[in-house]
Amino acid sequence: MSEQNERTHNWAGNVVFSPARTHHPASLDELQRIVAGARSVRVLGTGHSFNRIADTDGDLVVLDRLEPQVQIDPDAGTATVSAGMRLADLASRLHAAGYALTALPSLPHISLAGACATGTHGSGDGNQGLAALVRGMRFVGPGGDVVELKRGESPDFDGAVVGLGAVGAVTQLTVDVVPTFDVAQFVHEGVALSELIGRFEEVFSAGYSVSAFTDWRGDAAVWLKLRAEQAQASRPAADWLGGHPATHAAHPIPGMSAENCTEQLGVPGPWHERLPHFRPGFTPSSGAELQSEFFIPRPQAAEALSAVRELGPLIAPVVQISEVRTVAADDLWLSPAYHRDSVTIHFTWIADRAAVDPALAAVERELLPLGARPHWGKVFLSGPKAALATYDKAGDFRALLERRDPERKFRNAFVRDLFPDR
Repeated sequence: MSEQNERTHNWAGNVVFSPARTHHPASLDELQRIVAGARSVRVLGTGHSFNRIADTDGDLVVLDRLEPQVQIDPDAGTATVSAGMRLADLASRLHAAGYALTALPSLPHISLAGACATGTHGSGDGNQGLAALVRGMRFVGPGGDVVELKRGESPDFDGAVVGLGAVGAVTQLTVDVVPTFDVAQFVHEGVALSELIGRFEEVFSAGYSVSAFTDWRGDAAVWLKLRAEQAQASRPAADWLGGHPATHAAHPIPGMSAENCTEQLGVPGPWHERLPHFRPGFTPSSGAELQSEFFIPRPQAAEALSAVRELGPLIAPVVQISEVRTVAADDLWLSPAYHRDSVTIHFTWIADRAAVDPALAAVERELLPLGARPHWGKVFLSGPKAALATYDKAGDFRALLERRDPERKFRNAFVRDLFPDR
């Protein structure tokens, strides 16, 4: 199904897409015909990116009308999934069948394919980003052909998974799954930033998944997500880090209602109802926000956090909250965690780009020299282009694009800025 001049905006409303045509194919055959006949084409997921990574002046494809499917292979330990499925829908189906993903991001509202294409992640010293769970992928190539790549078998696989939407229209992903598990979530408040930075390794090794929230003007709150069977033995003491356990459910932004947050206070529950910070049945906020995030090599964690803390007076007036997490290294060429364990510093800004830009510029001046890689789907100034030299396989990715899409059908202004046409 195609709609002329359909205007679509992203979740935050800061990007309005104006493609020549918007398509909602109801079958793989229809998608193949659309791609084969297009001059330029991009696929839009749930619109949770904050920049123009999905934009096009050609044909925009939305996969919301393809039938969602999940096929589990217990012997292989995998699930083959429709790429456009939202993580919340996938997670509930996996859990019902007795399986789980090892990590989920803060928002379960986003699509699996979009999360993988942009290097989106959860948290935990031992947990890789979602793209690292991909064992196989199927996509429609520029000629309308269906292409399949497999981990360990296809030479282009490691380059295609975090593909920025530039390799093809992804229709199916096969991901690693594990037996389902329960998680208990605790929030520890009143932690001084000096304690968070000085005891960084202790803090982020204290749970299966750990996040620290701060507005850079005061204390931090540490959200600990522990495997339920280890919760009582592993939970830190009440005076850990000089803070105190929360006695009521919390929201990452102090003062906001915790109604839309996942259950806390140590009540155990299924992995997909605890690992995200927000429940899928609620909109996390009004969308009146901008987001930035930077992946820093783990050895530079203390230096990076200290530098951002020094910028607190500049950041605090324009940030709603900032989140610090850890992500394990992977082998995917354009993953911001490629070949290095990382600490990520995330900023949820107010929805005023002019007010935010001076603070964002200062953050980039401090973090880019430390090897920071911006998240592909967030807001930036110097942006990924400034960090491209830190990706050892950037040249190989350019060559992959030339092989897989010599017509440049899947490239847009965002991709061409990174990998200019020769």
